[in-house]
Amino acid sequence: MPGIPNLLSLLRIALIPFLIFCLADTGPGWSLLAAGIFFIASLTDFFDGYVARRQGGATLLGTFLDPLADKLIVTATLVMLAAADRFPRVPAWLVVVVLAREIAVTGLRGVAASEGMVLPADRLGKYKTLFQIVALHGLIVHYTYFHINFHVMGMYFLWIAVGLGLWSGIDYHVRVGRHLAGTSRKTRPAGGIGSGVASDAGTTLRRGTPA
Repeated sequence: MPGIPNLLSLLRIALIPFLIFCLADTGPGWSLLAAGIFFIASLTDFFDGYVARRQGGATLLGTFLDPLADKLIVTATLVMLAAADRFPRVPAWLVVVVLAREIAVTGLRGVAASEGMVLPADRLGKYKTLFQIVALHGLIVHYTYFHINFHVMGMYFLWIAVGLGLWSGIDYHVRVGRHLAGTSRKTRPAGGIGSGVASDAGTTLRRGTPA
């Protein structure tokens, strides 16, 4: 039982090659199959979090695997959609913006963790993820069914997800910046200029090379 959330994350990663294979063919049938695979992956994302909460929290491996699986499958999907031989397609520059935000926030989490700060996903980040999942389902399907243009619908939700993602990314940077500024003030001892310089030099040596 304790390994179920991690197994679900690993399953999500294992689905990526099959998703890429289906997205390589831009026909309606393969697009629907790819959307089905992405839907299964989305369900594993929901259930691994649900099971982890029922079991009293995520493990150290789980805190690494879960976001890694999410970022890998989202990255693979967006890259394939931007390179798809069908029109209209997802603008490559928009994919770069999404991926740059994810890389920046991941690096920020690493900096925060090195300073002893836990940076959980905020409400904006959760909304971003929800809109992004809906958007990718629509963009994968692409074609019109039941008088619904799924590409247009997907792009609409993707724009919302990008806006929320950039907003939450700025919020993350502000929170970490305030934390680091507060930590710097607390660790700076009272005294003259000489003692402050010595303290700063000692802090630099203890922290080592910046991440």
